[in-house]
Amino acid sequence: MDLSIIVVNYNTCEMTMKTLESVTQSETEYQYEVLLVDNASSDQSVPRIQAAFPNFTVIANKQNLGFAKANNIGIERACGTYILLLNSDVVIQPDTLQIMVAFMENHPGAGASGCKVILPDGKLDQACHRGFPTPFASLTYMLKLDRLFPNRHSFGRYHLSFLDLDSTHSVDALVGAFMLVRRSVIEQAGLLDEDYFMYGEDLDWCYQIQQAGWEICYHPATQVVHYKGASSKKKRYKLIWEFHRAMLLFYKKNMARKYSFPVTAAVYTAIILKCALSMAGNLFKIPKKSVS
Repeated sequence: MDLSIIVVNYNTCEMTMKTLESVTQSETEYQYEVLLVDNASSDQSVPRIQAAFPNFTVIANKQNLGFAKANNIGIERACGTYILLLNSDVVIQPDTLQIMVAFMENHPGAGASGCKVILPDGKLDQACHRGFPTPFASLTYMLKLDRLFPNRHSFGRYHLSFLDLDSTHSVDALVGAFMLVRRSVIEQAGLLDEDYFMYGEDLDWCYQIQQAGWEICYHPATQVVHYKGASSKKKRYKLIWEFHRAMLLFYKKNMARKYSFPVTAAVYTAIILKCALSMAGNLFKIPKKSVS
């Protein structure tokens, strides 16, 4: 088996079906399998997906274990030389699998790779092309200096805005919505950190892969569409908290030892303040009409 595609589903049956359908339309010479890991959905996802895609492996968890752990369950069951993390709200192109696996075959130093990820409005999902959130990179991003000086290396580290989005190059991190990783790299760098529930695990994984000596590559020869943000509902407070908890966890695990106590205290304070402001702002957010 050349490629194992891991898709985690949680109450997004309709969108997940579109994702899986896009996979079946792939035109590739590589052999692939699909493992759908369901986190105890209550929308009849499991029987509907099993009926629609009988050749795919469906793993039904009895509770919502989170994104990282669910992916790990799929990875441990997978047989492929390459592992693709594919979000249940991403639609791939017919050539995507062929192009990305061929890229990895031809670039043995690449531990993980990702393609260009586009939002429904045609804009880039910036999470597919980013640097590690060091205190300085985060500060310049918060102050929007990267927008004022997009070509300045020192101010554009957060999203690597000074690099050409239409050329292949190394980046610090990719987005877990579409991330292709060598099995041999996973055996060396480890699985996703299950302390992350649904945010930050992709960033952390890229950090561990890079620390193990592998290159992280952005290869925009193909693109996928990521339908994140299509929900019409307000964000649940648990999601807001999990997002900011992931920021705290990533900094504590990978960054804190590199910086002085005042810097670390400032980072923690900024994250907690941002979380509080996000929760307060969510109270007054007016839901938009749903996007079909």
